[in-house]
Amino acid sequence: MMHKIFVLAFSVMSAVLAPTAAAQTFPNGQLRIVSPYPPGGGTDVLGRVIAQRYTERFAQPAIVENRVGANGTIGTAFVAKALPDGLTLLIVPAGYAANPSLYKNLPYDQARDLAPVSLLASGPLVLVIYPSLPVRSVKELIALARARPGELNFGSPGSGALPHLSAELFNAMAGTKMTHVPYKGPAAAVADLMSGQIAVYFMNVTQSIPLIAAKKLRALGVTSPRRSDTAPDIPAIAEAGLKGFDMTNWYGMLLPGATPRETINTVNAEVRNILMLPETRKGLSATGMVVEASSANQFAEFLKRESLKYERVIQAAGIKGTL
Repeated sequence: MMHKIFVLAFSVMSAVLAPTAAAQTFPNGQLRIVSPYPPGGGTDVLGRVIAQRYTERFAQPAIVENRVGANGTIGTAFVAKALPDGLTLLIVPAGYAANPSLYKNLPYDQARDLAPVSLLASGPLVLVIYPSLPVRSVKELIALARARPGELNFGSPGSGALPHLSAELFNAMAGTKMTHVPYKGPAAAVADLMSGQIAVYFMNVTQSIPLIAAKKLRALGVTSPRRSDTAPDIPAIAEAGLKGFDMTNWYGMLLPGATPRETINTVNAEVRNILMLPETRKGLSATGMVVEASSANQFAEFLKRESLKYERVIQAAGIKGTL
């Protein structure tokens, strides 16, 4: 469903955008936008929106390449080693900031070999439970988990993934000991959640809404500091006394680390122009995301804060990733 919404929003946006004059400072040649995850997800679709607009604006080709594997590190390594000419871009999700703490043998230096360009968009996950679990709020879940340490299981699409880190932060802040059950992707985890094999999961907001409406899952809270416009009736987890709880999912853009500052600033300006279009904002809103266009420096500072946050969660939970 999420993929169809993305495609619809992308099609509408492409039809209404009109070409404009090309900026003289932007590099000439084919633009390559690397998505380190499979087609249909946020990195892929955001890449295609930007590629389409680039083609229209500069009358030059732009393509999206899906270089998948190893929790996004294969595609990231490809961009880290690419020519720093402004023509090879990388789009990453929030988990990018956790990789240096998860993997001690990354094939690149994330701080040196990649240059932040802009934060693109963000949106929450939803804390959902198996409906027969006898709780109807975050506070009741905390009370139950404290009374039954180690007995409640939470699923994730893999060790170190954002749903995993969200649950571990929840454990740390709530004083609970729910047990992690990793899966090979979200589909298997959600299937076991709906059948009662696991009790708790942190799920994409848009994908969760139909299952919540059908009463196949029960929503307790969103991971953003405030309620989401996509699901305003679902309280923020922070409202339940976990002040400061924030595991918002986000997407950002990077270039090879040696890219000249002038080129980074030019790419940033073009990307921000695309993101601020009403059609872009409306299309992303339909997926539960909001535009978060930023300067390169703002994104760099944001990445530092996110990396430190994930590092603390990973160390506290004793999570070890393997490539």
